[in-house]
Amino acid sequence: MLPWHQYLMGVLLVLAGVNHFRNPKLYKRIMPPYIPAHSTMVTLSGIAEMILGFMLMNADTQTIAAWGIIVMLIVFIPVHIYMLQDEKAAMKLPKWVLWLRLPLQFALMYWAFQYV
Repeated sequence: MLPWHQYLMGVLLVLAGVNHFRNPKLYKRIMPPYIPAHSTMVTLSGIAEMILGFMLMNADTQTIAAWGIIVMLIVFIPVHIYMLQDEKAAMKLPKWVLWLRLPLQFALMYWAFQYV
């Protein structure tokens, strides 16, 4: 049986992926302009989060999922940097919250690495 925190991460990823479909405008707003096809990217990233979340909750696919999550979180770093640079993308969040999101990405990568 997998540890509870592995299920927690999996469920959080699935819920985050579902949110891409519930509130796509939010995700389009935080995407840097140099990323093409914002709508498609929001859809693809939501699907990826859900698939990786479900895969993480399966012992047979957890290693592939963990590496996929790490890569996905690395790919998302430019979005966090863009949120620091663009006032509209920042969604009126305080700068300290936006700065905190960067190390949080690395903490999430470390969390995912526990299941490699």
